[in-house]
Amino acid sequence: MSTADLILAADFGTSGVKIGAVGPDLVPVATTVEPYPLHLPAPSHAEQIPEDWWNALARGIARLKAEIPDLAARCGAVVFTAQLCAVICAKSDGTVLRPAMVWLDKRAAPLIRKRMGGLVTLAGYNLPFLLRSIRIANGAPSHNGMDPPGKMLWLMQHEPDVFSGADHILDVKDWLLLRATGTVTTTADSANLTWLMDTRRGREGWSPKLAHHLGLTLDKLPKIVDGTEVVGGLTREAAEGLGLRADIPVVAGGGDVTATAIGSGAVADGALHLCLSTSSWVSGFYDRRVLNIFASYATVTSAIGHRPLLIATQESAGSALAWLARMQGAGTDDAALSAYYDRIGNYAADDPFFLPWLAGERSPMDEERLRGAFYGLNLRHGPEALKRAALEGVACNIRWAYDLVAKERGTRTDGPIPAVGGAAANPQLAQALADVLNRPISVGETALAGMRGAAAIAAPTLGWAGDVWQAAGRLRDGPARNFVPDPGRVAMLQDRYAELALLRKSLAKLYKRRKGKA
Repeated sequence: MSTADLILAADFGTSGVKIGAVGPDLVPVATTVEPYPLHLPAPSHAEQIPEDWWNALARGIARLKAEIPDLAARCGAVVFTAQLCAVICAKSDGTVLRPAMVWLDKRAAPLIRKRMGGLVTLAGYNLPFLLRSIRIANGAPSHNGMDPPGKMLWLMQHEPDVFSGADHILDVKDWLLLRATGTVTTTADSANLTWLMDTRRGREGWSPKLAHHLGLTLDKLPKIVDGTEVVGGLTREAAEGLGLRADIPVVAGGGDVTATAIGSGAVADGALHLCLSTSSWVSGFYDRRVLNIFASYATVTSAIGHRPLLIATQESAGSALAWLARMQGAGTDDAALSAYYDRIGNYAADDPFFLPWLAGERSPMDEERLRGAFYGLNLRHGPEALKRAALEGVACNIRWAYDLVAKERGTRTDGPIPAVGGAAANPQLAQALADVLNRPISVGETALAGMRGAAAIAAPTLGWAGDVWQAAGRLRDGPARNFVPDPGRVAMLQDRYAELALLRKSLAKLYKRRKGKA
């Protein structure tokens, strides 16, 4: 009789991996976080070494085994979730040919803008291609260069030997699955964000038409599987490196947006959640495909059952708060950031404004050339005013996207909205969001939502739930802290948000006039 009563779930973010041994109630028995570096070798370049992810996973499992000595015997399944929109050039044995170009890498922005243009355009896209891409994929590659097609085109132009020498072009999770099982697979969320996938109901799969238009082929792209599928067992080599048993089932999992949405517990159609991490997004499941071309958001096909998942992504949230702390000599881990933002004084009508566009923006304005700014500084302003501005600026930037998403048919705008992700643990940011959105914010197990969502994806494999959605229902019931809007602050923000909207429009025009890369 099997003694397996734990799922090993790992959530690979931009700065590190969160690993948990999760029990049948989807509550972690033990967790750990292992960091790894992000390399920024040049403007708009962002890379990571895939072996750093694997080595961090091995270190983390070793730490968990110190708390759970019989972890190897009790582990019944392994599942990964990870950051999306990376491009990894790999051989069939998992060897990588260059560092991974991760989501934050936007060096391809000028190239993809040029490729997407034409004589007749709409929102900067060649109109015939845009109409075809919307019909087939429910969107098109972003202008800011972060989506995989731009990165692939950049590699074909600048590193042709590397691109041609790769057997497979993979996302982060895909490479981890290859390293763990020797199989080459992806899930629909990663596939959709290449904008080379047909997402029409009943036609889901790679699209030769879209690949042809972009000058790409599909032969290097992996097989698309459902996130609940067992893609293989741990190979003997992988098991030895991780200190686990060979042949433990490895579940396909999903990208971070799918796992986080499930982990938030808000899985009803039209129910939204906020993810506040390095970046941020407003997200929720819908009963249909949704697209807003001019605000640069859409539903993607999630990793589970091709269910549409709306994502309005913004590039800087926790990273913007960490940037200000670093500039003032403070630490940037979760505890240090909470301490740094604990003392902010009282909000004032003449506080400066902050635009958190430190890495360009994605939604609702797809523009790599945008950059961050403080506006309205005076001699009275000190460190506390800058902290207030940063918190308010991040919250107002999220409202910029939220207000548009809230208008979509079927969106639920009543009741508390769950906030997950490491930055959501900051009570000052949670309160700022409640005030800016004029809606209660519910904060539960913020940093573990992606990991617990991944465990929910694997739960049916061990018979812990009938399906993923049944498992996700358990994640709504945990303890949470509610942040209620402050009426006085809400009133003050009405005028400040209107002024910020004018400032945002003017600054965006200035940045767009700049030539080349920012």
